[in-house]
Amino acid sequence: MEFQVDGFILYLATERGLSTAYQLSVRQTLDKLLEWTAKQGQESWRDLGTDELSSFLSHLRRTELDASSLRIALVHLKIFFRFLQKRNHIEIDPAEPLLPPKTVAKLPETLNAETVAQLLGSIDPGKKLGKRDLALLELFYASGLRLSEMCRARLEFLDLEDHFLRITGKGNKTRIVPVGGKALAALKHYLASERPNLVTRKTSSYVFLSIRGGPLSPDRVRQIVKERAKQAGIDQNIYPHLLRHSFATHLLENGADLRVIQELLGHADISTTQIYTHVDQKRLKAIHKNFHPRG
Repeated sequence: MEFQVDGFILYLATERGLSTAYQLSVRQTLDKLLEWTAKQGQESWRDLGTDELSSFLSHLRRTELDASSLRIALVHLKIFFRFLQKRNHIEIDPAEPLLPPKTVAKLPETLNAETVAQLLGSIDPGKKLGKRDLALLELFYASGLRLSEMCRARLEFLDLEDHFLRITGKGNKTRIVPVGGKALAALKHYLASERPNLVTRKTSSYVFLSIRGGPLSPDRVRQIVKERAKQAGIDQNIYPHLLRHSFATHLLENGADLRVIQELLGHADISTTQIYTHVDQKRLKAIHKNFHPRG
């Protein structure tokens, strides 16, 4: 049975081109399944039916996984057993009838405007890489970009005159995001007087460069955000997506239309954007409780 798991992981790497992190995640799920089937005395994938897989998922739910993680594990099982069926290792796909568990939408964490100002105000553009890091964080908060989108931002898609950046996001969809005044000023300073010092012969047109002249990696950007937050004296765990959540929440709190926020964030479905309305409702309830005479 382990032989088929090894073959599946190889298939994910060579034929599907999926990341090492994703392969590891799938492997962890399937290793748990192998361990569970060994305890149940099953010696072939053909021994597993839908009931057995349901029992395995129940085991995961009881022992370690929340509903969200369980959904991911189910996806791993579905693609694995579909693979086994296509390779004729099994006749019937036992995972096909399984339904994902219901999840409760988790409200996104956000920063208040004062904490954002504290974070950005603590960066000294006169110090080494200060201009780069200030431009990076200002753009995160001004545009609501995903981490991957920020790392892929290129000079040829940045229009400093008309104040916008063209981005290719999820699903290979292109969108235009405005660049606000403070982010624009920070970008201009970085591009004029700091980025040229980072350029090497191998440098491409990525906006944000490392000290070696290559594009900033997602891990390095996470590290920069965390270091800058610590430097600012902020105890809260700060990460790039938190700035994206804050961007959307602050727009909504100041009266922006939900459809506009959907466009800016690059959400294909407005239901994804609607989670920010729950954050705003929570804030309104708190205000009502604190200030209404019968709150």
